[in-house]
Amino acid sequence: MKKIKIVIERSADLFGAYAENVKGVTGGGNTIEEAKQSVLETIRIIKAHHSSENIPEILKGDYELVYKFDVQSFLEYYKGIFTPAALERIAGINQKQIQHYSTGHRNPRPAQRKKIETALHKLGHELIAVEL
Repeated sequence: MKKIKIVIERSADLFGAYAENVKGVTGGGNTIEEAKQSVLETIRIIKAHHSSENIPEILKGDYELVYKFDVQSFLEYYKGIFTPAALERIAGINQKQIQHYSTGHRNPRPAQRKKIETALHKLGHELIAVEL
């Protein structure tokens, strides 16, 4: 299935979103959820108001949206689910360091970002395998 990579970033006063691989797909809002909805609305408008030859090929047929966050935005969005203590347990990164990342006082090095991402993906695979 085709993937549209949506980058979500925090600015001083809002969250911005844009597609890395589709020209003209952007959005924004006061929250990450509003930015996501804004992107969906932009895609709807593109598909509804452009002739079929002017619609980007990736938007024709089936596709899925994949969200790419900066670490601070991710930690803020999921703060009720992933506490610093929980992330320390699954990623092996000190809680104080995670707190610095979530406030924006520090940015993680690429290796630390990868460590967090890998731990989250591993947790996701474990959760998919759970039956209750």
